Amino acid sequence: MIKDSILFVGLDLGDRWSQLQVLDQEGEVVEESRLPTSESALRRKFGAMGRWRVAMEVGTHSPWVSRLLTELGHEVIMADARKLRLIYRNPRKNDRIDAEYLARLARLDPQLLSPVRHRSPEAQADLALIRSRDALVRARTMLINHMRGMPKSFGERLPACSAESFHHKVREAMPQALQPAFEPFLDTIGEMTDRIRAYDRQIEDLCRSRDPQTKELRQVGGVGALTSLAYILSLEDPARFRKRREVGPFLGMVHRQNQSGGADPQPRITKTGDAYLRRLLVGSAHLSFDPSVHRALRAHPECERKCGVQELSRQISEERSPRRPLTTKAFSWKWLGGRTEQEGGRLIRRHRWWIVSQR
Repeated sequence: MIKDSILFVGLDLGDRWSQLQVLDQEGEVVEESRLPTSESALRRKFGAMGRWRVAMEVGTHSPWVSRLLTELGHEVIMADARKLRLIYRNPRKNDRIDAEYLARLARLDPQLLSPVRHRSPEAQADLALIRSRDALVRARTMLINHMRGMPKSFGERLPACSAESFHHKVREAMPQALQPAFEPFLDTIGEMTDRIRAYDRQIEDLCRSRDPQTKELRQVGGVGALTSLAYILSLEDPARFRKRREVGPFLGMVHRQNQSGGADPQPRITKTGDAYLRRLLVGSAHLSFDPSVHRALRAHPECERKCGVQELSRQISEERSPRRPLTTKAFSWKWLGGRTEQEGGRLIRRHRWWIVSQR
């Protein structure tokens, strides 16, 4: 933290224009201006100034703006927008007041802003590949659901098949009246499937470039290239966590707290972390405890040795309740650099999924 900061800046970023509010050490407003949200404008404004403490909310433009201001020598505080009820619940909310509140909180105590840290540009670019694949998968699912729903009003039903083979198997089973409307959809779904497979090959290449980290994670049953790579890129630096138990709260997989006096209820989980990564982890957890997966793994002793199927089966029998859904509390993992493959496998099996029952 910069100790000799003389001025405190609140920067409310917009898509085209940003609001700037500058306070001195006494809390008096010394400057109030509006500037374009562009690299050249920010360089002109902040490049010739001394070291300022700049506070801004996390948003679309905050990653590149924070890197630019840090490069120019300023102290940048990225505020967690979810924690700033003072701003987003203000009945007189506008850009000028938002920037002023950010500056005053940065002057008073930066911890009130619940500072967060952005990912590196490299990790951000790799995650963009994963997010693009997810967007294609969701778009394909919407098209398939539309095509499955329409024939039912004609008394027809399309055959059951996987999304990958949908454009092949459904073409012959389409109702005659819907063929003009559905034919372009099938071509589009086929192109989407080919593009998703291309993304999968790129993700596999990224996993190989990050070996052995993804290799160790994929020893856990139900965890593949997509989940392991997304996990590594989202956490990025494990040194930011003092204990492995902090990974669960980081991903929003802990109970909310509403304790007051003698009352201490247990609401649902916070869901404050990366929603996409949390969805991948929960899906992998359910796949890990799928009985059909257990039967398949037991048929291959090598897979059983790596994934610890017997230990997983014991956890299922002891902790699974038919009346309560399974939710993932935390996937504990540390970097395994410098360890042998055998030691890494033992560490992964010791720190595998924690499954808890939740009402």
